[in-house]
Amino acid sequence: MMFRKLLILHMLALFFWPCVASALVSKPTDDSRELQLQEMLILFLLPDMRETLGEEYSKHLKTTPDLFPYYIDIEHVERLNGFRGYDFLITLEATPTVGPHIVVGKDRFIFEISPTVNVKLLKFEHIKGPDRNDFPSNYLYLLK
Repeated sequence: MMFRKLLILHMLALFFWPCVASALVSKPTDDSRELQLQEMLILFLLPDMRETLGEEYSKHLKTTPDLFPYYIDIEHVERLNGFRGYDFLITLEATPTVGPHIVVGKDRFIFEISPTVNVKLLKFEHIKGPDRNDFPSNYLYLLK
């Protein structure tokens, strides 16, 4: 009887034990043709992204934030006119920094890339930042 109660208690404990599933997307650890092409695309778009960030963050910072290619993620790529079409929408998420890589925010860019418009920023979304609490005290002077 005691064994049966312990068995039921043990089964209930396992049943109600919280399960944790990791939803982290791991960064690539090996070079590939796809990764090389993605990084070339990011380098191609980087000047437009930096210019837009400079305009946005001039409201919040006394300096223009830095944007490094390794702090840019390609979120989504879509062909607008089907297979082998050359009109694309690309969504990028960027993490700009100042000083020794102090994160100042998070931003989303949606670009159209096509033969007719070449590159056009369709939408810029300032997601968050800068947050005064994220700055070390010796870098607070960068905030407006």
